[in-house]
Amino acid sequence: MLLEFIIALGSLILLHEGGHFLFGLLFKFKIEEFGVGYPPRLVKLFTKNGVDYSLNLIPFGGFVRFKGENDPQEADGFYAQNKWKRLAVLLAGPLMNLLVGIILFTIVFSNTGKAVSDQVFIQYVEPNTPAAAAGFSVDDQLMQIEGTSIDSMQTLSTIVSENLGEEITIVIKRAGEQQTILVTPREEYPSDQGPLGIVMSNPVQPLTFGESVQSAFDMTKTQGEELIKMPSRLATGEMQSSEVRLLSPKGIYDVYAQVREGDESSAVDQKTEVLDILWFFAVISVSLGYTNLLPIPALDGGRILFLLPELITGKRVPEKFENWVNLIGFTILIIVMVFVFIKDFTNPIVLPK
Repeated sequence: MLLEFIIALGSLILLHEGGHFLFGLLFKFKIEEFGVGYPPRLVKLFTKNGVDYSLNLIPFGGFVRFKGENDPQEADGFYAQNKWKRLAVLLAGPLMNLLVGIILFTIVFSNTGKAVSDQVFIQYVEPNTPAAAAGFSVDDQLMQIEGTSIDSMQTLSTIVSENLGEEITIVIKRAGEQQTILVTPREEYPSDQGPLGIVMSNPVQPLTFGESVQSAFDMTKTQGEELIKMPSRLATGEMQSSEVRLLSPKGIYDVYAQVREGDESSAVDQKTEVLDILWFFAVISVSLGYTNLLPIPALDGGRILFLLPELITGKRVPEKFENWVNLIGFTILIIVMVFVFIKDFTNPIVLPK
């Protein structure tokens, strides 16, 4: 499991670098090396068109080294190239990750369809629970709760949580007919159950290939919107800081292992297991794409940030200032990464059951 995780995550990072590399070739930038894995170098595989292709010791991702990318004074180096072409090369890595995520999402949607989120059905009723005593059954569609239309699982969960220990009215549709059921959500219940004792689900709608692609784009867009909204939600208290956590590769592996263990314990078929893995790495790939677009020094977004004044005014940010900001930003980034690694070892992330 660890080996397949390293190969998969490393491949996403390598594809990111491949995006930079392909656009660099397209625009005829001088490229010194394209490496698989991270240095120290194990062996130079071959040289083609002036580019060294190498295999490196740390088997995780890869890198592309443009001529003069750390020396703006190089006559034919990276910074001597057209500013719009440089922007395209910098954007190519994150966009490659977003594209890979869209492709993986499309494969999953094509095979599974899409949940209809505004329709809620009962998938399972726990024995000896308020739901069982009240007469709820599998395949009941939940229509209304206390006069409010149930347009999502969250709507029902919220109103139930506000009425623990109090009798509430829920309207269901069973065999095409609506029925009203009275039930009292319990105040104390097992950690793997809820106040009512039901498992909810959304019906799944089969999708054509075109609809699968559109759903993949929508999912990718939603991830980006959630990332943008996160700071304001934290500031306003809409989202608690405990709900947000940075993860190192070790933390990502912990999540991956729990997803795999969940598949094994649920005895899902091999196809479902593969689709779950593809979905997981689709989310990771999209996250890598958006994260690298953040205006943080040492990331692609940070380099793009320094390029913007040149695009607008035609003048570069002073080299000395850019170098100092990048040095400070990179140092802070390394410190944060070390802290996150330590936290992922001392306080491993545990997914809710």
